[in-house]
Amino acid sequence: MARQLYPAAFDLRQRQGSRFGSSLVLMNLVFSASAYPCGMLADRISRRLQLGIGVGVLIAADLALVFAQTVWLTAIGAALWGLQMGLIQGLLSAVVADASPRQIRGTAFAIYDVAVGIATLVAGIGAGALWWAGGPVATFSAAASLAIAAAFVLLLRPVPKLSAH
Repeated sequence: MARQLYPAAFDLRQRQGSRFGSSLVLMNLVFSASAYPCGMLADRISRRLQLGIGVGVLIAADLALVFAQTVWLTAIGAALWGLQMGLIQGLLSAVVADASPRQIRGTAFAIYDVAVGIATLVAGIGAGALWWAGGPVATFSAAASLAIAAAFVLLLRPVPKLSAH
């Protein structure tokens, strides 16, 4: 069904196999360029606010990639994806550091990295299955839906109080 709704997007992606690789390069360039400024931002504003901004950017990236029928919209989606990585990745490390007692901080980061690795593997398998079954529209639609659900959880969940270590 997705191929019927957006046939031009599938034709463009099938004819230009390098577009996916170029999108990853652009995403990583934006991620690299934004990581330091976003880390400085995390030191100045609420972590929850920055996480919310990052989730909003992720939703915009996924929606851009759902509707991408041109190289330019694909590039915008990839750039937004990189920006959300810059906004969120360092922030999550800061949250781990904030929540961990100093004497077990290394262990806390190790547990965090293992959890992220497992989640990334499961997400990658799921995304691959969706891509195989329904193409990029199905994959990025599902990703946008999950990001929207995360935004609602973030909005509705009370702010936790962290103790100082």
